[in-house]
Amino acid sequence: MTTTQIGFVGLGIMGKPMAKNLIGAGYSLTVFDINQVAVDELVAYGCTKANSGKEISESSQYIITMVPDSADSEKAILGDSGVLKGASAGKIIIDMSSIAPGVSQKIANMCEANGVNFLDAPVSGGEPKAIDGSLAIMVGGKENIFTQCKPIFEVLGSSVVLCGNYGAGNTTKLANQIIVAANIEAVSEALVLAKKAGLDPNTVFNAIKGGLAGSTVLNAKAPMMITGDFNPGFRIKLHQKDLHNALLTGKELGVPLPVTSLIQQMIGSLMNKGKGDLDHSAIANFLEDLAQIEIKE
Repeated sequence: MTTTQIGFVGLGIMGKPMAKNLIGAGYSLTVFDINQVAVDELVAYGCTKANSGKEISESSQYIITMVPDSADSEKAILGDSGVLKGASAGKIIIDMSSIAPGVSQKIANMCEANGVNFLDAPVSGGEPKAIDGSLAIMVGGKENIFTQCKPIFEVLGSSVVLCGNYGAGNTTKLANQIIVAANIEAVSEALVLAKKAGLDPNTVFNAIKGGLAGSTVLNAKAPMMITGDFNPGFRIKLHQKDLHNALLTGKELGVPLPVTSLIQQMIGSLMNKGKGDLDHSAIANFLEDLAQIEIKE
């Protein structure tokens, strides 16, 4: 057991397995979440319970936050009982949430004003890679703080890259999410076309996955479309949030994102049909509805 004390705020679909991996690596964890069931599960796993983010940061050198969106990060870190309230100078707050880069920069400035170090470090890979500790971690912040935190990141991910200064991690995550969304939409179109033409989608998948069209997204999401299994590894509503942040950032920077905007409209339609909690591979449902055919056999 290492003497390093880590505080962890946010024990959702991603945060819970990440916290478990840190415990498994020998770190001492104090945890907080508004979901007491999740907290109790982690306490049974060996963590210590805290009643607020402020309480966590009072006893931890490193404080990780893993919450859904920008407003949640601001509340968890800057709120009246947030982690910054209990963080003394020299401590490190690592926000691993996927949020708007501008909000990461705002939080970083507030931390610096209080002598507290900050990194934005969003992840990619969904629940499966959170469970097996092979996430891709994209980090923004100062190099010396990144170097200090790298052993922690290496427990959680197989790829850890410092992308630039504050906000760079979340800008990189938005780029990632644009590519993933466009890839899922393209796979959906291709398999719907194949099925409508009378082909076996699984045969088409096996024929193309070794060529230029092959990708991690294709390998992960095509089988889900083919079997009709949309149990979430990464929910549609979370991808909607990420694309919203991408479009806002594009507007701020004067960068048109036409394909991102189109896919966001598709996702909005699925949200209106109550499909927000399905895996984002269910983007295929939008194309299936247009073509009046299911990929699933």
